[in-house]
Amino acid sequence: MNIFYQAGIFIYALFINAASLFNEKARQFVKGRKNWRKKLAEKMEPNARYIWVHCASLGEFEQGRPVIEEIRKQFPEYRILLTFFSPSGYEIRKNYELADMVMYLPVDTRSNAKKFLQLVQPEKAFFIKYEYWYFYIDELKRRNIPLYMVSAIFRENQHFFKKSLWGKWYRQMLLKIDHFFVQNEKSAQLLQSIELNNYTVSGDTRFDRVATIAKSAKEISLVEKFKGNQHLLVAGSTWKPDEELLAAVINNHPNLKVVFAPHEVTPANINRLEQLLKTPHIRFSKAGENEIHRFQVLIIDSVGLLSSLYRYGNLAYIGGGFGVGIHNILEAATFGLPVIFGPNYEKFKEAVDLKKLGGAFPVQNFKQLKYIMNKFLADNSKLAEASTVCKNYVEKNVGATNFIIKKVFNN
Repeated sequence: MNIFYQAGIFIYALFINAASLFNEKARQFVKGRKNWRKKLAEKMEPNARYIWVHCASLGEFEQGRPVIEEIRKQFPEYRILLTFFSPSGYEIRKNYELADMVMYLPVDTRSNAKKFLQLVQPEKAFFIKYEYWYFYIDELKRRNIPLYMVSAIFRENQHFFKKSLWGKWYRQMLLKIDHFFVQNEKSAQLLQSIELNNYTVSGDTRFDRVATIAKSAKEISLVEKFKGNQHLLVAGSTWKPDEELLAAVINNHPNLKVVFAPHEVTPANINRLEQLLKTPHIRFSKAGENEIHRFQVLIIDSVGLLSSLYRYGNLAYIGGGFGVGIHNILEAATFGLPVIFGPNYEKFKEAVDLKKLGGAFPVQNFKQLKYIMNKFLADNSKLAEASTVCKNYVEKNVGATNFIIKKVFNN
C-alpha cells in the first residue's frame, strides 16, 4: 500500500504545482516549501533541544497554542519548531512570537521526512487533532522520538476503523504513535476497538485557549457605544450564505444591533455585504464614536478583533455552517453568548454538546433563524438561561493543557 500512498502524494504535489500558476493559496503552498532544507539548516541552533509541534492550519494552531505556551512557560530550555501544512495557518502565524521557528511542513515523502528529522532532531513531537502523515510518523518511530496526538478525535467512518486493506494500512500509523490525548469517550472506544489502549481522555485544549482569550479581551469603546442599551448580535466568520440569511432577518429587526465580522474582509466582499443591508450601516474603519449610535449594523473590515467583539454581544451567529463546517463557536460561548449556526455542524463536538444542552441552535433557513431570534429578543429569561449554559460548558471543560503537560513531561 505504500506505493499507492507515494503515488497519491506525488500526484497531489503535481496538482498543487500546476494550480500555483493561477491560484494564490497554491502558490503560497509551493513557494513556502521552496529550498526548505537550506532554510531550516540555517535557522537551527547548534546543541539546542527542540520540540516539534505540527498543525494542519489555523484552527488546529488554536488547539496547539495552549500546549506551546505552557511548554514555553514551564520548560524554557526547549526551542520550539512550529510547522503548518496549509497556507491559511502559516501566513497568519508565521511570526508567532512563542515559537523559535515557524515553517511549512515539507511534503510527506520518505526522503523529506528523513532529512527534516535529521536536521531538527526533536526530543518530542506533538501533532494536533488529526494530522497523520505516514513517512513522518514512521521516521519518528524509527528514531525513537515520542509522538503525541493532542486533542485527537475519531469517527467511525475514518479509514482507521475499516476492515479494508486501506484500513489495515492506516491502522499501522496509529500503532507508531506513543500516546493519544483524545477529546471524548467515543474516540477512546474507537481506539479500543482496534486494540489500542495508549490513550487518555483529556478533553479539548481549545477550551483553555478561549478561557485565556476571555481574560485578555480588548476593550473596544466604539463597539460599546454602538451597542448602547440594545441587544447585540455578533456575526463572526460569516460567508455569503450566512450573510444573505442574516440580512433578511436584520432588515426586519430595526431594534437589533449587529456587528458583522466576515471571514473575508476584501473590499469586494465588504461591498457585496453592504448591498444586502437595507438598514443604516457603516464600516469599522470609517466609523466615529460621535455618530456610531445612529447605525444598526457595524461591519468589521479588518482582522484580529473578533474574539474581543464577543464580550459586547448578547447572541452570536457563527459562519461556515452552509459550507464545509462551522468556525470556532467556543470563543463566543466563553462569554456566555448562545450560538446560532448553519446545518453543517455534526463533526464539531462542542456544537453537538451545546445543542443538546440548550446553548446552540442550528438553522437551515430564514424561518428557523427568525423564530430563534424572535424567541430570544422577546424573552430575556430564555436568553439568560442559554447564556448560562454556554458559560458553564466552557468552564467545566478547561484543564486539558495542564493534564497533557504533566503526562508528557512528568513520567
